[in-house]
Amino acid sequence: MRVMLITNPFATFTTAEGRDALANTLDSRYHVDVEHTTHRGHAGELGARAAAEGYDAVVVHGGDGSVNEAANGILGSPDSLSRPPSSLPALGVVPGGSANVFARALGIDRDPLTATAQLMAILDRGERRSISLGHTLNRWFLFNAGMGMDAIVVRRMEELRHKGKKATAGRYFRTTVSSFVKPSITPPTFTVEVPGRPAIDGVRFGFVSNTGPWTYFGTREIRTNPHTDFDHGLGIFAATSVSVARNVVLGARLLAGTEPRAHHLYRDDDVEWVRFTSPEPADVQMDGDYLGVYDKMEFGYRRAVLDVVATQKAG
Repeated sequence: MRVMLITNPFATFTTAEGRDALANTLDSRYHVDVEHTTHRGHAGELGARAAAEGYDAVVVHGGDGSVNEAANGILGSPDSLSRPPSSLPALGVVPGGSANVFARALGIDRDPLTATAQLMAILDRGERRSISLGHTLNRWFLFNAGMGMDAIVVRRMEELRHKGKKATAGRYFRTTVSSFVKPSITPPTFTVEVPGRPAIDGVRFGFVSNTGPWTYFGTREIRTNPHTDFDHGLGIFAATSVSVARNVVLGARLLAGTEPRAHHLYRDDDVEWVRFTSPEPADVQMDGDYLGVYDKMEFGYRRAVLDVVATQKAG
C-alpha cells in the first residue's frame, strides 16, 4: 500500500518528534512518502500529485486548513470532477490543529497516537467511507462555510496567529465574545435563499454546514444543525440579529447541546443549495480559513464524492 503522509510543521499542535514518530509508525507497515508543507496551498499540490501518481491513501497531520487543501487537491475543482472516489486516494487525518473538526466528525481520536492506530486498523481492513462534500467558489468544503460574524472571528483569529498567538479554544471564545460586543464591528446584512421558501432578509451571520458538529469548544460539541451529516444535503443556520442579549441565550443553548432555537434564527437541514447575497462585501470563511470579502456566495453539495479512511457510519 502506498501512502503519502502530508505534515504541516506550522500546525498548532504538532512537534518534530511527533511527526517523526508518526512517519516511522506508518512506514513500519506501508510504503510511505513523507511530505512537509512549506507554503499556503502546498497540501493541495501534494494531494493532486498523490491522485495523479496512484497513491492508495493520503494521510494529513495538521489542522483543518491543511486537510481542506489536500481534499481539494485529490478531487480537483467541482467544475472539473471526473473520476469516481474509488479511483482516488482515500483521505485520512491525524489531528494536529486546534479544532480538528473534520477528523473528530469522522470519529477520529484527538490524540495523534490513538488516531494513528485507528487509521492503521482501518487501512489494514481495506475499509473506506464515501462522504458528501459542500462546494462554493469552485472549491470543496469539508464541514462548513460562513458569512458575517463567524468569518469576522476567523479573520481576527488569523490576525492573532500572524502575531504569534496560538489558536486555543479559550482565545476563540474571547475573540467571539469581543466581536459581538465591540461597537466598531458591524457585519453587513445579507439575504439567504434556500429551495422552497421565501428569501430571508436582514441576516447578520449565516453558516452552511456539510456535517455536524459545526465546531468544538474544547471537548464540547457545538451543533448548529444537529440533523446535518456527511450522508445528506446541506444545513443552514442564519441569524438576523447580533444583539448580545439574544445571542447569549442562543449561545447558551449551543453550549448546552440542546436544540438551537430563537426568534431571530432560521435553520434547516438536507437542503439542495443555499445562496447568500449582500449589498456590500462581507467576510467569508471556509473550514476555518478566512477567504476574504464577497457580495454573493452560492453553495451546493455532491453526494459520496470523497473516500475517507474512516469506519462506515453505524446504522
